[in-house]
Amino acid sequence: MLGLVKKIFGDSNERELKRMWKAVEHINSLEPDIEKLSDQALRHKTVEFRERLEKGEDLDDLLPEAFAVVREASKRVLGKRHYDVQLIGGMVLHEGRIAEMRTGEGKTLVGTLPVYLNALAGKGVHVVTVNDYLAQRDSAEMGKIYEFLGMTVGVNLAQMSHEAKQEAYRADITYGTNNEFGFDYLRDNMVVYKEQMVQRPLHFAVIDEVDSILIDEARTPLIISGQATKSTELYKVADHFVSRLKEEEDYTIDVKMRSVALTEAGVAKAEAAFHIENLFDHENVTLNHHIQQALKAHAIMKRDVDYVVQDGEILIVDEFTGRLMVGRRYSEGLHQAIEAKEKLQVQNESMTLATITLQNYFRMYRKLAGMTGTAKTEEEEFKKIYGLDVIVVPTNKPMIRQDLPDVVYKSIGSKFRAVVNEIVERHKKGQPVLVGTVSIENSERLSDMLKKKGIPHKVLNAKYHAEEAEIISRAGQRGAVTIATNMAGRGTDIMLGEGVAELGGLHIIGTERHESRRIDNQLRGRAGRQGDPGSSQFYLSLEDELMRRFGAENIMGMMDRLGFEEDQEIESKLITKAIESAQKRVEGNNFDVRKIVLQYDDVMNQQREIIYKQRKEVIESENIRDIVLGMILPVVERIVTAHCPDDLVPEEWDLQAIVDYANRTFLRDGQLTVEEIERKEKDEIINYLQDLVRNLYEEREKQIGEPFMREFEKVVLLRAVDSKWMDHIDAMDQLRQGIHLRAYGGTDPLREYQFEGYEMFQEMVQSIQEEVATYVMRAHVETNLVRESVTDNQAITTNGEPAPKRPVQAKEQIGRNDLCPCGSGKKYKLCHGGQG
Repeated sequence: MLGLVKKIFGDSNERELKRMWKAVEHINSLEPDIEKLSDQALRHKTVEFRERLEKGEDLDDLLPEAFAVVREASKRVLGKRHYDVQLIGGMVLHEGRIAEMRTGEGKTLVGTLPVYLNALAGKGVHVVTVNDYLAQRDSAEMGKIYEFLGMTVGVNLAQMSHEAKQEAYRADITYGTNNEFGFDYLRDNMVVYKEQMVQRPLHFAVIDEVDSILIDEARTPLIISGQATKSTELYKVADHFVSRLKEEEDYTIDVKMRSVALTEAGVAKAEAAFHIENLFDHENVTLNHHIQQALKAHAIMKRDVDYVVQDGEILIVDEFTGRLMVGRRYSEGLHQAIEAKEKLQVQNESMTLATITLQNYFRMYRKLAGMTGTAKTEEEEFKKIYGLDVIVVPTNKPMIRQDLPDVVYKSIGSKFRAVVNEIVERHKKGQPVLVGTVSIENSERLSDMLKKKGIPHKVLNAKYHAEEAEIISRAGQRGAVTIATNMAGRGTDIMLGEGVAELGGLHIIGTERHESRRIDNQLRGRAGRQGDPGSSQFYLSLEDELMRRFGAENIMGMMDRLGFEEDQEIESKLITKAIESAQKRVEGNNFDVRKIVLQYDDVMNQQREIIYKQRKEVIESENIRDIVLGMILPVVERIVTAHCPDDLVPEEWDLQAIVDYANRTFLRDGQLTVEEIERKEKDEIINYLQDLVRNLYEEREKQIGEPFMREFEKVVLLRAVDSKWMDHIDAMDQLRQGIHLRAYGGTDPLREYQFEGYEMFQEMVQSIQEEVATYVMRAHVETNLVRESVTDNQAITTNGEPAPKRPVQAKEQIGRNDLCPCGSGKKYKLCHGGQG
């Protein structure tokens, strides 16, 4: 069927290549004129291109000339002239696609073409590699071309200082690893001053070894975490204090809002019990929060109604269905407060500060492109997840590598003996051999066997990138025997030594089939570069992982019946076909797993984008007065709506509850009375209260002074957003882990997760609004305000590795004699620096 479609419509890959060959002819026609330019005139082309962009030309208009300029610069600086097929690869990348190019076709050089062209726009281009070694190597070598043409090049490494990172990102072209770009994005969304951000908006990324980064590594999300500094002791102390308080005298309950608050007497008791002057001081936020949650746990949360205690755990009861919500935890420390109330072990609050999947990070770039030797087998995934087409770029010279049929043995032992014998035979005649293993354990086993045979060899385990690149580059020398796990030395060319071509070139031995055909193809692709001779063969056993998973018992039975000896090999197209179909099935399963992970993360991603956008707005705005009022006024509306429901007549409205809530949350004590709002319509009550809030807000602003008020608002808002967002990440993670159990009830876990996740997010937003309302309207304002990041005084780790220390406190960013960022016009030390 596919063949018929191709006959009628033509192969889309061929059509695209035909179009690009015309552009190649155009670029080639420019070469004689470009060659005549002096170095200075060639460099000036960059200035000319940028001026043409400003006048309205687009990058596509500039492509032929820009590619010709890069080719000429490469000839002068590196002595390398781009092949015609490399120009095609460059076009594929510029168009935001994946270029599949065989190993040895010079992908690194191909990248210089679209990178230079897109960097002309001045928005920054990121070149993404699989490890720091390759980022440094490529930025140093290819950087010579860019710098020759007057562009700046940066490299972004994990242990760099904040200033060095900012400089790297300001460059026209920035090299770095996928993880480091992703972690910088997360860290930028945790800073509290805009000067602390390092990244610019994500514009264009070219990903080298795109299959490794967007598929193999996409299973593991990037996570920034901190040690759980919130002591569980504080929950117990708060619980002990609250258990002695009396309702009405020390606290009041608002059943409709499911909230509880201390009275004046209760506040006085708290200040006495904890030896503090003012419970509403900003430095007492954490204590106040713990008291509030302990109050809620005692006064509102009822055992066997809202939750049950089972096997030492608190399980939430769904208020609508009455079923247990396994895996769900109350957020913001309420779960821990209930554990303290029930005298259970208080679980430490986890401290995931930020997280994102690589899929969602890379989908944020305005344009994305990638290159690899093997992408076609995963084209469906690239298309569905990232919207990326795969174009197979022809080789510069015909491929003459011989791929020999697989050989199969009964046991792993007999397979390895056959591999060693093959290595010995080829080594005798001086032919270099590269052996690929799927595990470090297997590479060491093979190494021990070769030592016994007296065969000198090198073993690589993908641990030491720089040394391994050096060793793998020599794997094509006469007599070389190299054992490598599949990923070791990736991105490094293997050149054939003198006289090796006559011996048949590099021979590749695979000791096991990988569950992905792509990884097998990568191993084969190490031989036969640029028209070199070479060969490859896989040695398998019926005890291999993949064979065991897919029906090896039948073949084993057949071999036994036919009287096969232990060390006898079988070569069978049938087995090769069976293996390939098994691989296709596993690839399909793995794609489904990654798709599901992404579907769950998409829920979180929508929420993340809302929070990060709001944070950025707060940090970058000089004046967030409107944002703050926009958070306080909905709290007023919610409280009135809750106590004046449409299904009750006005005489039955609970006006006293509105008065109590308003006086303790956003007005002064006793400022509002029931008499002022009775006989008013619901909308009138809302408008009346909102006017009171606005007047009090303006009064407070005059009293405190506008610069202080602006900075105070940012301090309050950022703290509320960050602490509640962290709790929310944790709650969503708990929900995610337990949600699959819902499938037993006949519900779709993903839909449940989307629905509950949305509800939890709405609750978090309301909780942020209430905290902002309370602290902006009532808290005591200190004179030495400093915004605090959630990472301050924290030991931060990224995916288990300690992250580089990045300055996040204001005092590390602002000199004592600099103007204060609050806009007062005073020196920092005399204003918010608190040194005055």
